[in-house]
Amino acid sequence: MGYTADEEALIYLCACTGFDLRERSALYAAAPSPAELFRDFEKFFGEVILKRRKCVYKEGDLSARREKLGKYLQKMEETGRFAVTLSSSDYPEALKAVQLPPLVLFGEGDRNLLKEKIFCIVGSRRTPPWAEALGERFSEKLSERFAVVSGLAEGGDSAAVRGALKNGKAICVLPCGLDECYPAAHLALKRRIAEHGLLLSECRDGEKVGKFSFHYRNRILAGISAGTLVVSAGKKSGALITAYQAVDLGRDVFAFPYNANAEQGEGCNELIKKGAYLVTELRDILGVYGISEEEHIRADDFTAAELKVIGALCGEEAIHTALIAEKTGLPVFEVSATLSMLELKGAVVKAGANRYTLMIKTP
Repeated sequence: MGYTADEEALIYLCACTGFDLRERSALYAAAPSPAELFRDFEKFFGEVILKRRKCVYKEGDLSARREKLGKYLQKMEETGRFAVTLSSSDYPEALKAVQLPPLVLFGEGDRNLLKEKIFCIVGSRRTPPWAEALGERFSEKLSERFAVVSGLAEGGDSAAVRGALKNGKAICVLPCGLDECYPAAHLALKRRIAEHGLLLSECRDGEKVGKFSFHYRNRILAGISAGTLVVSAGKKSGALITAYQAVDLGRDVFAFPYNANAEQGEGCNELIKKGAYLVTELRDILGVYGISEEEHIRADDFTAAELKVIGALCGEEAIHTALIAEKTGLPVFEVSATLSMLELKGAVVKAGANRYTLMIKTP
């Protein structure tokens, strides 16, 4: 893959040096062009970095920089990875509005997803089962219209990724280098995203999660997206950081509502009180973007027993198996088996304590 001189200079700065985000941005701002920065690195280093902190310059001369860059570009080609720089034609325009926009996004997977309109879905690690299932379903449906971006964490983030992967429209932004995996337990999911979606990171290879990694990563999630849906968030959830960064950028923010005593949803309720869109149906999001989509159940998709159970669940937040049996007149054992089938079809989700919630809209 060919890169321009400016693109190569930015790749070198972000992948082949040890400067942090602010130092890279300061060097970029100090030079007339990235190519000139690469050519006269010693000059700008002395003017910018030595004024900020004491350090020893070890990057070598121009020929050494070219050799180091060449080895890195070859490594990217061999691993099937790529770099989208601030000088690249497909760098997301919306991302340029964030504070200190990433000079380079290192990627693996389907680069064309960057050309799509992007929507963000995030949630805390302690996302309740009903919200996780609903978030995954919303992500699947939204990915028919958007590329869906999220993180890789347990709970709401991974649910969003799983949903969007069904349509090959999942983007995952990592808080570490592409060759790292955080959390390590999601290595298999990370590989699926690389094969069927897109992995992105502004971190160099080998860079692990640090003190501000998630804060920096979250600005990318918010900045790259037209809107952000928060499926769960406690009072101090990282999902709230993404939401408030989206607010600062003037982007749309959406949230699932929670009961007043639900700790996992305190942040969501606070967002709604401050003006976020309350979301209970997919059309609550699509309508903001002028998209009309009605999704009703079709009788021929379900058995007679399944339709009875669906009818019993209509208009209810979450009801117990025994009450469903009472409302339908079906034996409890048959209701349990029917609910299991409806779960597989994505029509219901277990809300805990043997209670279930309807996930589809009825006519």
